Amino acid sequence: MKDNIWQLQEAKSKFSQLVEHAMHKEPQIVTKHGNKAVVVLSFEEYTKITKPQTDLVQFLRNSPLVEIGLEITRNKDLPRDIDL
Repeated sequence: MKDNIWQLQEAKSKFSQLVEHAMHKEPQIVTKHGNKAVVVLSFEEYTKITKPQTDLVQFLRNSPLVEIGLEITRNKDLPRDIDL
């Protein structure tokens, strides 16, 4: 068995070691009843896989709808009067 796979009981009893391996080696897999249940990985790895590939401005500029000429207008009427 690979050295990055832990049974749940072992992961619980050696949690500090599990975290160290996840931080300094590779993601660690925890099994429950013989089935892969969760992956423990470093925060650095987590941010790499969850970080958007582009920012919002770049995403909108690359949109296939950029050429449709959408006009956004704002209602310039004054707000209504409210009796308090």
